[in-house]
Parts: sequence; structure tokens; C-alpha cells
Amino acid sequence: MSKLVEVKDLKVHFGVRQSLMKELFTKEKKKVKAVDGINFSIDRGEIVSLVGESGSGKTTTGKAILQLIEEQEGDILFDGKDDFKKNKKQLKAFRQQAQMIFQDPYQSLNPKYMIYDIVAEPLVVNGLVKPEKERKAKVVEALEWAGLRPAEEYLYRYPHELSGGQKQRVAIASALILNPKFIVADEPVSMLDVSVRADILKLMVKLRDEMDLSYLFITHDLSLAWLISDRIAIMYLGKIVEIGDAESVVKSPSHPYSQALINVMPSLRSKRSERKILKGELPDASDMPKGCRFHPRCPIAEEKCKHEIPPLKEVADGQYAACHFAEKKEETDDKAAVGSHS
Repeated sequence: MSKLVEVKDLKVHFGVRQSLMKELFTKEKKKVKAVDGINFSIDRGEIVSLVGESGSGKTTTGKAILQLIEEQEGDILFDGKDDFKKNKKQLKAFRQQAQMIFQDPYQSLNPKYMIYDIVAEPLVVNGLVKPEKERKAKVVEALEWAGLRPAEEYLYRYPHELSGGQKQRVAIASALILNPKFIVADEPVSMLDVSVRADILKLMVKLRDEMDLSYLFITHDLSLAWLISDRIAIMYLGKIVEIGDAESVVKSPSHPYSQALINVMPSLRSKRSERKILKGELPDASDMPKGCRFHPRCPIAEEKCKHEIPPLKEVADGQYAACHFAEKKEETDDKAAVGSHS
């Protein structure tokens, strides 16, 4: 498969407001390194999940790819090109091909608009399909793609008249109406009842297969990522610490942070195994630990971890981990395997 999205050394650093005295007399300004030099790609028709705790930089990464954040460095290639950064016209064309599904359908849908107006809005904003009859036909088609059938029953209703799952389907229809190639789905089912989540996830996979869509699926829930993804990237404090085939990352993790996330997945733990919970809180993103950022919470950290930043290195075919003790699978020693449930 050919690459649709390529992220190269992406950085998003935000300035932190300090007291007037510090602003005047401190030369080095304090920054939050929300995303700090990450690299990955997404193939056509592929679902890549970005997994990590709140504050790890997942949502910032998705927004940066869609050019919704100005404070960024690095290269984003879409279909092998980055010309969408050059002017507003090309950026507008790019955004017709790359859409976002937000986390909370209760907030992302304007309560004053009817469903027809919400779904049709991308067509209006981009000046597409101006005849009313054709526009309505496109809205009906998008709603039916999203599983709201018959679509005519939903056109002139308001968001408050729909269930949570129906609202998220409207949000999906609004993202689909421009026939995009790529969608950033930011925690798209976290606000929904468990009974509804499976239907939305099945819908997303079905749309991927039928429309050749590619997704960046952002979630804190590794079990959901395992269910829906082709590949998984584990993110911690602005860095990708492990990436690879979904099955390999979940069943044979190499990074201690990945192992900790998998350790709290009940379906993968034997009844006899003891659940190992990470100690400590996520460090302040404006005051990063030196060396490996995970070392203050890592059960196998040594002195070198406090001073040396581990690079992403290949531990298996297509699987990479940023840990000093991550080794090739056939050479993995007992120490690197602590917490593994392969």
C-alpha cells in the first residue's frame, strides 16, 4: 500500500505564561512540548491508532496534521505533497480531503441548526453543490452512509431530538459528505454508552472498506485500538515510545509503558496474574524529565535512563520501541520482558 499521510519530525511547542519578573529576566522561555519530534505514516485504507494517557499529545498531533495548529514544526506530507501549506486556496482543497470527527457530539453539533443544515454546512462553506435539490441528495446520501436510515426522517430534526449514537452518526455524515480520503477520529466513542460503541466502530470499519478511507484513531483505550486498528502507536509525553502491527504491540509489547497499558486490559490477563498499576503521575509537560521521559515511573529503569534518550529501534519486523532494554524478540532477556503478556 502507498502512503497517504507522512509525519516527519513533528513538533508542537506552546509557550507558557510566567510572572512578569520571570518574563523580564529569564532568557529561556518555558515551553510545553506537547508533541516533540514524532515520525509515522498512514497508508491508504489503513487505520492507525494513537494511544496514551490524557496529556500525552494525541489530540494535538491530530490537529497539527490537519493544520489546525499554527505553532508547529516538521513536515506533513499528504499524498506525497506538502503544497497545502503554501496558500489558503490549497489549504482549503486539502481540508476537503482530510476531515475530523470530534470527541463529543453533544458539543460539536450546533443545537440551533437542523440536521440537514449541519451535514450540508461543509458543502456551503466550500461553495460546492449549490443547487438545493443536489445538495439535499448529497446530505441524504451522507446520512445513509452513516447508518441513519431512512435519512428523510432525520433531516429536519434538531440534535437534542437524537440519542448520543445518532448524534455521532450525524457528525460522521458531516465528515463524509466531502468524500474525504483521510479522517482524524478523536476519541469518537468515548462519550457514548458501551452498547452504542460497537455499532459506531463497526460503521467506521465498514466505511473504510467501502470508501477506501484512512483513519488516525485517537484513543486512551488500548482495547478499542486493538479492536479497530491495523497498526498502533503508543504515545507518552509527546513522544511515540512504541509502534507496530496492532497484534504484535498488544500481544508482545516491548516498551514498559506499553506493557503497563496492556496490564490493565482484563481480557489479556490471566485470572491468577496480579494487575500492575503504574506508579506516579504523568510529569509536567513544561518540565520534562531528562533522558527517557518514562524513567520516573518505569519498573526497570537504570542510571542511563536518567541521562540518555532512547531512540526508536526495531524489535521485530515492523515493530519499533524506544527503550534502552528493548531487544530483538529472539534475543529478549528476562529483564526486558518484565510485565509482558505475550
